[in-house]
Amino acid sequence: MKRAIFAGLVLTASMTAMAQDTVMDDGSVVVLPLEAQECALPSAPPPIPEAAEKEDLLKAQKNVKSFQAEMQSYRDCVNQYAESPDSTMGNKQAISNAHNYSVDMETRVADMFNEAVRDYKARQANK
Repeated sequence: MKRAIFAGLVLTASMTAMAQDTVMDDGSVVVLPLEAQECALPSAPPPIPEAAEKEDLLKAQKNVKSFQAEMQSYRDCVNQYAESPDSTMGNKQAISNAHNYSVDMETRVADMFNEAVRDYKARQANK
């Protein structure tokens, strides 16, 4: 249940992070350049079952590693527009926001995986 709620929050937060209407000092709006909007923000990996077993964790580990690689590709895609001469201050701020959001999302996913591993190890120690 906790993981399903997390997935919903991630989706909501990603929509909020991408749809900002903040105006910068130079009058530009904080919005990703059109090209950067084409970069695919990956979805979080499937939830890890409660009381996960070793096989579940191995599958989750593979999913997390794949997710991390996809997130790096997303950041590479978005960041390439940061130094474009056509980018306004608002574009650069939106790129920074998107980059930082993707790092936060990746960290939350890794933390959830690590929590599941700790839980598994604790259950194994109590057998």
